Amino acid sequence: MPPASQPARRTRDPEAKRVAILAAAREEFAEHGFAGATIRAIARRAGVTHGLVMLHFSSKEQLFLAAVPGTRDLTGTVEGGLDGLPERVATAFVQRMESADGADPFIALVRSAGDQEAARALLRAMARESAAAYREVLTGPDVEARVELVGALLIGVTFSRYVTGDGELAAMPADRLIPYLAEALAAFLR
Repeated sequence: MPPASQPARRTRDPEAKRVAILAAAREEFAEHGFAGATIRAIARRAGVTHGLVMLHFSSKEQLFLAAVPGTRDLTGTVEGGLDGLPERVATAFVQRMESADGADPFIALVRSAGDQEAARALLRAMARESAAAYREVLTGPDVEARVELVGALLIGVTFSRYVTGDGELAAMPADRLIPYLAEALAAFLR
């Protein structure tokens, strides 16, 4: 046992530090949104350096996408092919949003709209992740356009129901919203 005057040895545990960064990022993004959160604040909260955060995650957008639920869950949702895809997407979206507590990429995107550069960066990152997942089941030269239309529809629902929280759409029970949303998504997910 080392004498009390010697500092404790630091252990290297990259996975534990990565987990701490993700937890800190979830908290920071939930409290301050995408535009208001900073890498330095996340690093402080995680007890690591700014450089270590950037070593694990190449950008704020990538950290956000890794830390909060959203497009990274899409791969599991699209598995199973085109049959039932609109229903699976609508169900997964509504269930995720109902439990998001303000820490969802769509909510952050809508709340970041005032900072156009931040909103563009986040939208581009989300679109890349979504297009990659949808390409597993959708075909044709217009996949990216159809994915953007899906995103626009979901962003609109996010704004009306989960950000402003006013009107018929906001008051509608989740189990009633899902079939309406699935019907609208079917136009793009064919």
